[in-house]
Formats: sequence, structure tokens, C-alpha cells
Amino acid sequence: MKYIALIPAYEPDDKLPKLVKELKKNNFEIVVVNDGSDESYNKYFEDCHTKVISYNKNQGKGYALKTGLKYIKEHFDDYVVVTMDSDGQHTVKDAKKLCKYIEDHPKELVLGKRIRNEKTPIRSKIGNTITRFIFRLVSGQDIYDTQTGLRAFTKDVLDYHLEIEGNRFEYEMNILLKAKNHNIKLSEIEIETIYYDKNSKSHFNTIKDSYRVYKEIFKFSISGIISFLIDYFLFTIFLLTSGNIIVSNVGARIISATANYSINRNIVFKSNNSIHSSLLKYTALAILIIILNTIILKLISLIITPYIAKILTEIILFFISYFVQSRVVFKRTNYGKN
Repeated sequence: MKYIALIPAYEPDDKLPKLVKELKKNNFEIVVVNDGSDESYNKYFEDCHTKVISYNKNQGKGYALKTGLKYIKEHFDDYVVVTMDSDGQHTVKDAKKLCKYIEDHPKELVLGKRIRNEKTPIRSKIGNTITRFIFRLVSGQDIYDTQTGLRAFTKDVLDYHLEIEGNRFEYEMNILLKAKNHNIKLSEIEIETIYYDKNSKSHFNTIKDSYRVYKEIFKFSISGIISFLIDYFLFTIFLLTSGNIIVSNVGARIISATANYSINRNIVFKSNNSIHSSLLKYTALAILIIILNTIILKLISLIITPYIAKILTEIILFFISYFVQSRVVFKRTNYGKN
């Protein structure tokens, strides 16, 4: 198989042509995407002496990666793609290591795992830790380095990458979040950890790009909050009216679940499954959640007031509900449909 290095670059420095030169020595095909850098950076792209895809306006890393992948799909037949950052954080030795692994595991996506150490910038340590924790909660998978840009996969997995939403840094997270839905196994191989100037030249905007990375989880959270407010309001009214905690909880859950289904299907997960299929699965999940909700609520209510117990119960079941809805109820059926 050909090894193809895909390198998105925005306002690079001399590390980019050095990386390309080293890749050429190791017989890599190379595709560089100039993600809207201004003309003052042309020298670095020209010094690469390789295929450079350019456009005028900065569109984001996800857009650049998908642009490069479309080019690869159109111009190559049998290959392994390895994505690399342009800032010198990835070595050619590690890129080859990932490519050799993926040749024997064509249905997987392998990630270069950077081990945190004393040289890791504090911003990266905090960001990686938080992202790993959230990713584990919502996906059920334990990935050490969710933010690595060094990844390898074969043409068998390329179409999957093209159908994933997101044009900026959230794109790489979305790839990982939805891989299980498409039966793509995520693997990790330890690589060298390299940071220059404490990663000060990173184009990652802490606030804007963090929101984009966690956007899908945020949307689910907002949907859950809306449903919770409906649920909690009705639970309070029913409990004050009837005095029966079980009847009040079940009645409130049935009504709030109807609203939650509509929001999650059409806005959060944008499911392309039939309403009949997803509604049956959601109903089964809702019944299970009601049962668990009622049992947990009843037990906690033995210790504290039912109104506080209700809040704690909803928090406990939030992540269970997200995991099942994203992986089963609203699982997308195939590539290519948005």
C-alpha cells in the first residue's frame, strides 16, 4: 500500500517543509492543504515542493482534512492515510509505525497516543484530561489521547471521515464519537510527545473551539435540561396534588419523554432512521429509564427529601440515556446521509 501523509496547515513556519522533506525520504506520498493562510506564508508552502491544495479563506482544520481526503480518494487507489500536524509535533518514525499497524487492521482507526509528562503544557494537560473524561462518559470507550492529530486509516474508512460533520477542531472529536456507530474500532499506539514553545503557536481557541468540540454533548445537555424542567415541574404539581411519589414520577416522565424524543431525533442526533424504528427503541429506553428512575428515586427518598432526590436521580441517569440514544436509538444507518 502507498503511505499518504495528509497535512492541513494554517500559517505554518519552517517546520512544515522540514517535515515534508523527511516524509519524502521515507517514500511517503504527501498532500498539504493550505487552509487560507495569507500570502506572507507562501514561501513555506513553496519550499515543500509537493502537492499543495489552497483556498483563500481560512475554513478550519476539519474542512482542510476533508478537502485533502477528497483529493486522495480521486487520485489514489490503494493506500493508507496518515494525518499529521504541520507544527513538528509528529515524527515520521511514528507516522510509519501507525501506517504499518493499520495495514493489518484495515477496518480500524489508529491514534497516536501522546503520554503526558513534565514537558506537557498545562493547557494541554487540562484540556486532554477533561476531554478524555467526557468522552469516556458519553461513548463508553477509554481513549487516552482524544485530541491527537496523528491518525492513520485505510481507504476502507475514508468515506466515513468524509461524512462526519464539522469544519474546525470539533471534526476530529466527532470522528471518535461516532466511530462505534459505524463499527470502526479505535486503537492507540504510543508516540513521542513533542511540544514547541509550550504549544504557544496552536491555533486552538480555548473558548470557541472547546464549544465546537463539545457541541454535540452540549446539545444533548440542553435537550436534557428542557426535558428535566418539564419533568420536574409536572412531578412537583402531581406530587402536591396526589401525594403519590410513584404515580407523580411516572406521569411526569411520560410527558417529558415525548418532548425529549422529538428534540433529540430532529435536533441533537439528526437521525436518518425511520420514525417507527427510533420510536420503538426510544419507547423501550423510556420504559427502562422510568423503571430505573422510580427505583433510584424511591431509594434516595428514604434518605433525603423527594425534591432533592429527584434532581440526583436525573443526574445519574443522564449519561446512561445519552449513551443509549447516541449508540442505539438514533444511530445513523450508513455513510453519506446527512
